[in-house]
Amino acid sequence: MSEIETQEQVMVVTEAALAKVLEVRNEEDDPANLALRVAITGSQGVDYVYDLAFFELTAAPDDDVRWEVGDLSMLVPAEDRERLAGATLDLPSNPAQGGLVIRNPNRPNPLGDLGNLELSGDVPERVAQLIAERINPSLASHGGYATLVGVEGSTAYVTMGGGCQGCSMSAATLTEGIRAAILEAVPEVLEVVDATDHSAGENPFYS
Repeated sequence: MSEIETQEQVMVVTEAALAKVLEVRNEEDDPANLALRVAITGSQGVDYVYDLAFFELTAAPDDDVRWEVGDLSMLVPAEDRERLAGATLDLPSNPAQGGLVIRNPNRPNPLGDLGNLELSGDVPERVAQLIAERINPSLASHGGYATLVGVEGSTAYVTMGGGCQGCSMSAATLTEGIRAAILEAVPEVLEVVDATDHSAGENPFYS
């Protein structure tokens, strides 16, 4: 492709990161035709995994988002635009670490892609169906499961058992994964409360 529409920047590039990227790019052949392409390749825990590489502007995919930072062209795949929105490309806080870091306020769903699910019944039935058919299969890899205690008004009360009970990550998993899934799939629910007694699970991964 010969031309790419320049659009509003997706992520911020600090001056220090820009200088480092330009230093490396300028050692390549035809540096003026190279953009830095930032793509999400997966996730690890509660963070995304990224691929940063120089990419020829003339070969960039049609739907890539492009913008300019000084003398540097930036590219982000269209499917990663929202997941990288508001992120910052910077140098590490520890100079000895080297390389670049991406500080991204967005987080992947720790339960993975829950996919499309046709729910039926009243609100408690739909929440219970979502937990049984989508959430618990995702939690099973950690030896855990979630249970709906009940729904009062617009609030759903959920407990976590097995490997999730007493797990230091369980609160984050509930907040970032289960809560998001329920709020999206069952719009009548406006809040999800963790009703688990986490103190009861001293050694959650072994029984």
